[in-house]
Amino acid sequence: MQTVTILVDVQNVYYTTRQAFGRSFDYNEFWRQATHNRQVVHAVAYATDRGDEKQRQFQNILRAIGFEVKLKPFIQRSDGSAKGDWDVGIALDGIDLGKDSDILVLVSGDGDFDLLAKKLVEKYQTRVEVYGVECLTAQSLINEASQFVAIDNKLLLK
Repeated sequence: MQTVTILVDVQNVYYTTRQAFGRSFDYNEFWRQATHNRQVVHAVAYATDRGDEKQRQFQNILRAIGFEVKLKPFIQRSDGSAKGDWDVGIALDGIDLGKDSDILVLVSGDGDFDLLAKKLVEKYQTRVEVYGVECLTAQSLINEASQFVAIDNKLLLK
């Protein structure tokens, strides 16, 4: 049985599915699809923490599915901009966790991860499957992935 590591950029998938479809990502259906006939070695969901109850409930749902949830504080700057992305953390974990798995599943359309995919494929022979909203996923990431899976109605909540 193939081993799989799953990394989810929660903010990216939330905003891209909302923008493209006006709907939310179906984490349960995704889990069924991404783990079918595979042994999960690691599954991590990266999110920002605003400290509200609805967010805590969502994080508990992710944990119940099988994800470790890593949180970073949401920072609102005085100029109105915000910060809370996990790009560096996902990339570091992607190398550390992905190099020992047959497959790394990355849920994000962020082009910054094209280097992660390239390194895993070329240096460690890890297959990289990227799930993303097609029209909002960087072409460079699609090109470096072993397989691109477009998020569509099957992976969205009704």
